[in-house]
Amino acid sequence: MKYRRLNLDAYPRRAHFDYFRTLADPYVGVTVDVDVTELAALCHEMGRSFYLVFLRAAVLAANRVPELRQRILDGGIVEYERCESSHIELLENGAYCYCALTHDPEQSLEDYLAYAEAARIACKSHPSIDEAEDALGQYFISTVPWLHYTSLHQPTAGGDESNPRITWGKYAPDFRGRRMMPVTLLAHHALVDGLQIAQFYDYLNEEISKMKE
Repeated sequence: MKYRRLNLDAYPRRAHFDYFRTLADPYVGVTVDVDVTELAALCHEMGRSFYLVFLRAAVLAANRVPELRQRILDGGIVEYERCESSHIELLENGAYCYCALTHDPEQSLEDYLAYAEAARIACKSHPSIDEAEDALGQYFISTVPWLHYTSLHQPTAGGDESNPRITWGKYAPDFRGRRMMPVTLLAHHALVDGLQIAQFYDYLNEEISKMKE
């Protein structure tokens, strides 16, 4: 995965970058209920994996926010052209393994789903929670499909570990009967502020709409 190194002397958030790197817990996270009513219905109707379709929407949305493609490396900042994903797959014994996927925006949804389903099967045949060599350029994705939660505390390595984490839970009807799903984004505050988090959710809604076309 290709990246460019940012010039910190010209970086507008240099003071913020330096400050948040000194904190013991430098992460910022938000959970938002996202409307997946039509998307869930369409996936059910067409026999598509809601999990994989939503995963693709989340990654494409995140890649539209440059700050979410940035990572802390060797005391500086690098920005990837495009980030991929590492998500969890539940195993029959109740444990889980990691599954890495690429997300070419030019790839059709049908081709992506066929590729992703094959990758899911392959990773379960040789389950591992070892990180890939290019893990820095990934989004870490997980789910809590048994719960419709309102907040989530996620484990992190701390320090300069700066991979954004995207997590979602069980969707449930609200007072209008709309299917709402909690979606959590956690990012390193040295790189990401509330503005970029809000942009992610705006783009996520747009990508969900595209998946319904």
